[in-house]
Amino acid sequence: MSFIWFILIGAVAGFVAGKLFRGNGFGLFVNIIVGIIGGFLGGWIFGLFGLKSIGIIGSLITSVIGAIIFLWIVSLFKRKN
Repeated sequence: MSFIWFILIGAVAGFVAGKLFRGNGFGLFVNIIVGIIGGFLGGWIFGLFGLKSIGIIGSLITSVIGAIIFLWIVSLFKRKN
């Protein structure tokens, strides 16, 4: 059951990060990938500061912050036209 929560939180976090960063989402599959990467990145960054996420809301906030940071890093490497 925790795997399903992991996927759902990743999808919601990727969607929210896409809305905040770009103004729209990326599609279900990419939202899940961005959210999962964001969860790992956010957990790592929060761990550096000694913070822990507790519960579903804490995991969602951590994943959204990590996903936004991930999208910002990706945008730095994106070629400008």
